Amino acid sequence: MLITASDTTVPVTVQGRTSVPPETAFDVVVPIDLSLIFTGWRGIFPGVRGSKNETGPWDHVGASRNPDLADGSTATETLAEYTRPSSFAYTLVDFTNVLGRLVGGVRGEWTFAPDGTGTLIRWTYEFKPLPGRTVIMRRIVGPLWRRYMAQALRATIEVAERTPSEASSTGTPQDDVQPARSAAA
Repeated sequence: MLITASDTTVPVTVQGRTSVPPETAFDVVVPIDLSLIFTGWRGIFPGVRGSKNETGPWDHVGASRNPDLADGSTATETLAEYTRPSSFAYTLVDFTNVLGRLVGGVRGEWTFAPDGTGTLIRWTYEFKPLPGRTVIMRRIVGPLWRRYMAQALRATIEVAERTPSEASSTGTPQDDVQPARSAAA
């Protein structure tokens, strides 16, 4: 397990709403082409060109792949939880870019909660800083990463909204993607 109860982490959370039902949102987001949503952010964070070394469909615990980033770096991503249609979680380790010098890994989690006739999507990226790196992660990387996540979530919602479903076709992607704030934040 990458992160335990005794670890210090830096969680970053964003959320947004879509008019499609949770089942549709889940089925679109889990296997989404990463290059459609991770396009890079202001030259600071690289986009995703694709993925390599996929062990099979992204639909079961243990599936893994290596995201191929636009700056030539990679990481190892492994699906850690898969509970259709409510949530999935993954870990990212072995970063070959600057994140490899800042974190031991990341745990990402997406949740899909009913919201009227649509879905509230919440995405958390929980960084596990290396010793002595918590302050830089909390004060610099985390706030910048939250902006990148908000951009990626808006793109994800746009893809979900374009996907044919039994949901109402009158809905449009929400522009209200916001950082989710906890009482501890």
